[in-house]
Amino acid sequence: MIMNVIENARPRTADETIGADTPITPQEKFVNSVYASLDSAIARELDRLRRGDGVIPACTRGCSHCCRHHIVTNVAEAHALAQYVRREFSTGRIRSLRIRTKRWHEWNDYRPGSRPPADISGRTDFSRYDHCCPLLVGGACSAYPVRPVVCRTHYVRSHPDSCRVTNDPKIGPHPTAITSIADAGNRYSATIREYIERAGWDYSRSVMLLPHWLAIQMGWDFAVKP
Repeated sequence: MIMNVIENARPRTADETIGADTPITPQEKFVNSVYASLDSAIARELDRLRRGDGVIPACTRGCSHCCRHHIVTNVAEAHALAQYVRREFSTGRIRSLRIRTKRWHEWNDYRPGSRPPADISGRTDFSRYDHCCPLLVGGACSAYPVRPVVCRTHYVRSHPDSCRVTNDPKIGPHPTAITSIADAGNRYSATIREYIERAGWDYSRSVMLLPHWLAIQMGWDFAVKP
């Protein structure tokens, strides 16, 4: 199965040990090393933009509109994320995360890996904007050190409210992304992709929305298997 694409990166069961005794797996170490290198590259690019063009991102702590978009990740990053949650979150925080993730699944109600149905904006029972990433707590990412590449490389130079346009078309204009940051991240995304493909698997089959992978890797009973 795709969840076993990486040796030992299997989904955990709900009764396994959590806390500081959660072992650091080779796969987790690899992903975190990629993140560290990516963060350094982003810092260099941000410094270059500030010095050369006077460009400063509008993104700040508490600005979380992008966390209400559909965040796509892969099995390797999802494994590192789940390991972090098990190691750093208390039992109570994991319980709350499970509740939020289950609610997201109940709202999302479409096939894993596909895009939201085109008519979702016309529904009255759910609000696309109100349902954010389950990791968002108090306007901040509760697993920020292990946020996926797609989150790490999302920077805009426009007003933060412009990021709402994807979820709320009445808000405008569209955000102005700092594309050179995303471009800088492509190399590191490719590194993770190569790591997965070296295991003999189709990378595209390892990609799903973050809450789906989170539920699978945490071993929660409402997880939708790939």
